[in-house]
Amino acid sequence: MRIGIIGAGAMARALGGGWSAAGHEVLIGARSAAAAESAASIGGRAGSITDAATFGDVVLLALPVPALSEVLHATGELLAGRTVVDCTNAFAPDATAPEGATAFVLAEDAVAERVAALAPGAHVVKAFNLCAAEVWQAKARVFDERRLAVPLCGDDEAALRVVAGLAEDLGSRALPAGGLHRARYLEAMSVFTVGLWFAGHDARAMFPPLEAAFAVAD
Repeated sequence: MRIGIIGAGAMARALGGGWSAAGHEVLIGARSAAAAESAASIGGRAGSITDAATFGDVVLLALPVPALSEVLHATGELLAGRTVVDCTNAFAPDATAPEGATAFVLAEDAVAERVAALAPGAHVVKAFNLCAAEVWQAKARVFDERRLAVPLCGDDEAALRVVAGLAEDLGSRALPAGGLHRARYLEAMSVFTVGLWFAGHDARAMFPPLEAAFAVAD
């Protein structure tokens, strides 16, 4: 599969490197040719942002949230009909956090929905936003005998199947999480759990395993 990646940072390298190793053709596009070429050392090709937007059927947005509007205003029409994967998070420091705690709030409530509005005709899927690039660069995918899951939010069934396959190519499993309107909850989950991790807490300890998770309907 041909995958264009817009952005040349850590997530572009981590996900792009994994997909390249899995046999996909990857092109990384950035404003700076030098940055694109450096990121493409993971096994892909380098190009411009426009090159990445038109390279293949799948386009990953691996950008800082403040850069999304400018990039999508320039490429939105080019993304029509393509599967667009949004892995971004809109984090801002939480000024009210207790002293010594590391916490964040959402700088924007629904990034994925804005991506869809700025790229009409694109099939947007929110995915890969919960784990840092270092997780994807590492080889481990099974923790406490449970394979790492990647929640997916999107409205197009074909696009969801494609992104589910890309998650599996990285050794993880896809977890269908509803339509794109639910991506805002996935973004909120990220800002909450990442804050806990940065503060040294085990966010996984909040949840029992599936076999112990039950409730009686009211």
